Amino acid sequence: MASFGEILRHPDDLYPLLKLKMAMRHSKNQIPQAEPHWGFCYSMLHNVSRSFALVILQLDTELRNAVCIFYLVLRALDTVEDDTSIAKDVKVPILLAFHSHISDHDWHFSCGTNNHKVLMDEFHHVTTAFLELDKSYQEAIKDITLRMGAGMAKFICKEVETIEDYDEYCHYVAGLVGLGLSRIFHAYGTEDLASDSLSNSMSLFLQKVNIIQDYAEDIKDIPNHHMCWPREIWSKYVDKLEDLKEKENSVKAVQCLNDMVTNTLTHVEDCLKYMKDIKSPTIFRFCAIPQIMAIGIFALCYNNVEVFRGVVKMRRGLVAKVIDRTNTMEDVYGAFFDFSQMLKTKVEKNDPNATKTLKLIATIQKVCLESGPMNKRKSYIISNGPIMHNSALILIMFVVIAMLLTYL
Repeated sequence: MASFGEILRHPDDLYPLLKLKMAMRHSKNQIPQAEPHWGFCYSMLHNVSRSFALVILQLDTELRNAVCIFYLVLRALDTVEDDTSIAKDVKVPILLAFHSHISDHDWHFSCGTNNHKVLMDEFHHVTTAFLELDKSYQEAIKDITLRMGAGMAKFICKEVETIEDYDEYCHYVAGLVGLGLSRIFHAYGTEDLASDSLSNSMSLFLQKVNIIQDYAEDIKDIPNHHMCWPREIWSKYVDKLEDLKEKENSVKAVQCLNDMVTNTLTHVEDCLKYMKDIKSPTIFRFCAIPQIMAIGIFALCYNNVEVFRGVVKMRRGLVAKVIDRTNTMEDVYGAFFDFSQMLKTKVEKNDPNATKTLKLIATIQKVCLESGPMNKRKSYIISNGPIMHNSALILIMFVVIAMLLTYL
């Protein structure tokens, strides 16, 4: 739950926050108990990604199971890639062969920390669940794992030098997830098979927000951690990537950050096209909620030096609003327009990429405006009603919140 201070500053966050709280509790009750392997898989899903678990659990059972296993298999693969204690000559063969281990009950490789270590140690549960999926889902998961493992192995021994390298790396670690999900949606029977280019853009947009958002955490592990900011971008501003965190380089760091965000905005038009073609309401929400979160985080990160000091996140109330309000394509257009407008107000004329950034924002907003009248949408940025300044109303609000928390 958000702090009282946040709720007082944003009182319209309260209702969505309460709905999110109840939804999280309900999602935990959906964990299967009768079959231990499925119980493990859904419990692990909650443990490694609560927000992702919430959007997965609103899918129909058959599709939910396939996506859950797909996610856990790739999370296990990612755990191997991320573990800096594993020597390269050990790690590369595991990445290359990981797809063959998914269906092997006897395979075991201990690595990672905390919940990720539990996932690896108890991976046989994931295998059991995987083998219960329809063959079409198994084939899609296995093929994507094969291709992703090969791509990860390639970049274990290769630095991200150019923007082309950057897009290729993001394709292997994320774009292939988009391709796999599109295949799973198509196998389920409700969706046409989306093009690889649109599927790739959907996941690159999400991956690049993670890479930008996680700079401050990832840079602590240099030289062990594999940093993914392309030299072609950061070398225009500093001599070494780690120099971006130094206070004396703040101006250059922010310019570099804005360059990275601008690069990511090139994927937005494809993302909107992909979402527009989704037929199933639950698949739509599954895809749309993370995309809106991403554009919101970009709006917060842009021109914000705090990215180099710590992780910049959305306030919890705004996350709850996104989850509560995302049901139709009109909602997506409204959110993308709002957050791109927020980003636009932060663009400074003297930024080296200002012209390119503003052109991309204009394209995004044109697509959103052409979708229908904007005044029917609730804005994420502009308050829809008067904020309560009256002390009596604030006191009443505190009492109501206390009563609701006590009830919950």
